[in-house]
Amino acid sequence: MDNPPLPTGYSPIRPGQIANVVTCLEMTAPPVPPQPRPGDEAYRLEPWGTPDLGAYRALFARIGQDWMWYSRLVMTDAKLAATLNDPKVDLYRLLGAGGAVLGLLELDFREQGQCELAFFGLVPDAIGSGAGRFLVERGIALAWARDVDGRRIDRLWVHTCTFDHPRALGFYQKAGFKPYAFMVEVADDPRLSGHLPCAAAPQVPLLAPR
Repeated sequence: MDNPPLPTGYSPIRPGQIANVVTCLEMTAPPVPPQPRPGDEAYRLEPWGTPDLGAYRALFARIGQDWMWYSRLVMTDAKLAATLNDPKVDLYRLLGAGGAVLGLLELDFREQGQCELAFFGLVPDAIGSGAGRFLVERGIALAWARDVDGRRIDRLWVHTCTFDHPRALGFYQKAGFKPYAFMVEVADDPRLSGHLPCAAAPQVPLLAPR
């Protein structure tokens, strides 16, 4: 059954909450493999088999606090460990010169026949360096090559939102993803609960309850 339409016009939310518009994108066939580019040799994608939860959350926050990443910060240890240790969830770190950790990639194959590019991001200093292009191309190739329960996927999808980097939507489209749906997400502001610093994501106003 289709979801009922949201009312047109403005829909206020209470102070202490945040709202953003989510764009879902997909590809239903693997793209033509890209040619290697100068500089690619500076990067290496490393599987992150069983990460320490503290180290994972620290990298997650370092990458995502400017873009209001909070879902893994509010998740219980048990639920987070179960997700990261699931054999159908593949986690990688992007390494640069000297082994510096530059990014995070998570591919989620738990839905039969498809993969969600669940988390994809770079530490602030790596944005704009070419690392993101390397990471997304490797991630796409890994997703389409993965054998899950004796079959390859039929669909790879990702979502981005209005809290994300302003070039994120165009970046995913350039990589071969096509938009197919919009959603509206409302949540409690993680800066008020202490899961993110109050100064995180300054582009999103902090409206505390009075």
